[in-house]
Amino acid sequence: MRNTRTLIHSGRLWAAATGSAVLERVSLNIGSVLLVTAAATVAWVIAVGLTPGHAPFFAPIAALVSLNSSGGERGVNAIRLLLGVVVGIPVGEVMGTVFGDGHLSLAAAAFIAMTVAVAIGAERMVIAQAAAGAILTVVIANGEYGLWRLTDALIGAGVALVTSQLLFPVRLVALLRRTEAAALAEMSRMLTLTEHMLEREQPLTREMINRLGELSQPMAELSSARESSQLAMRTSTIRWGDLRPILHEDEKIDRLILLAESCLSLARTTTSMSLDERRELAPAVRAMASALDVLAGDLSDRAARQYAVDQATEAARPFSDRVSADDPLTAATHLAVQLVAIDIMLFAGIEAEDAEEILRDESGEAEVTHPTAVPWLPWTAWRPRFPRGEGARPRRPRWRRGRG
Repeated sequence: MRNTRTLIHSGRLWAAATGSAVLERVSLNIGSVLLVTAAATVAWVIAVGLTPGHAPFFAPIAALVSLNSSGGERGVNAIRLLLGVVVGIPVGEVMGTVFGDGHLSLAAAAFIAMTVAVAIGAERMVIAQAAAGAILTVVIANGEYGLWRLTDALIGAGVALVTSQLLFPVRLVALLRRTEAAALAEMSRMLTLTEHMLEREQPLTREMINRLGELSQPMAELSSARESSQLAMRTSTIRWGDLRPILHEDEKIDRLILLAESCLSLARTTTSMSLDERRELAPAVRAMASALDVLAGDLSDRAARQYAVDQATEAARPFSDRVSADDPLTAATHLAVQLVAIDIMLFAGIEAEDAEEILRDESGEAEVTHPTAVPWLPWTAWRPRFPRGEGARPRRPRWRRGRG
């Protein structure tokens, strides 16, 4: 009976965790799904109105494929799709005329279209779209001229460009901050697990090793997001506006990568300390995890940044005069505590020349400036403001709610 209750309880926990993860994924992506759906529908309606007498299936497909990418690459994707279609549809027409609509025609069309795309030095998406355009032209020809299908693709890509570049351009700073928040949340989870091990006097476990390894994924996503933002600044309407907020956020990613390395060092060194030193270090690790969790909650909130800086500074100050300890491991651990605090301060907006002085000065206070506001459209100067009360406090981390 007890085993049954345990299984039921475990099943409920699993279902709750899975449901929460599903809802989070849907909530994060529902806007993009609705945008792509609307663009595909509009492309179909326009194509039916402008080119009557045939089924313009290429138009919604072109709009969907162009927009089905990360925000910073949507405009480039539309151009890539057009290039692939321009290569693929004529090849499909020629192969259909020469070989008919059999399997030989399909194979020849796909092979030649991809070969031509490779020969002109096209990217992999262009190669795939060239093959797809050729195959669809052969398989679903219905006696229609390739010019109609090319027109459909132009309409779909045009709708995608208007949607992604004029009506709903990507907000790169918000996109980068979401990626940063995911990385901060993973760092917080890693330090939370470290603190639990320190309190329970456990050795380094397989779970801890796995958690250390899992930090590499958000770091890779940070690098990918930065590359995408740099591409968008060169190839989209974002370059018409003020690029300083985006460049400022790119610099924050560099600081965040250093913060991740400091957190890794803190996790590795603290779990190698003696039992007495573990008990002494556990509150500092707990405070760092709390600071990171609050930061991840809202990177656009000055109060959250101020709370994180205050937490990290208060936790690291007791270790600021112990770096010269005789034991190299102890010295490395105390230094890691300070590095995490300094990196949190720098990421939150404290100047580099002030961070170490604030950490050494018991009476010093760090004053965080307001995060950069982001315009709704890249070529406008208006930025939304959501005022908070002067005494507003950031949310407390959920995993600390039961600790008093």
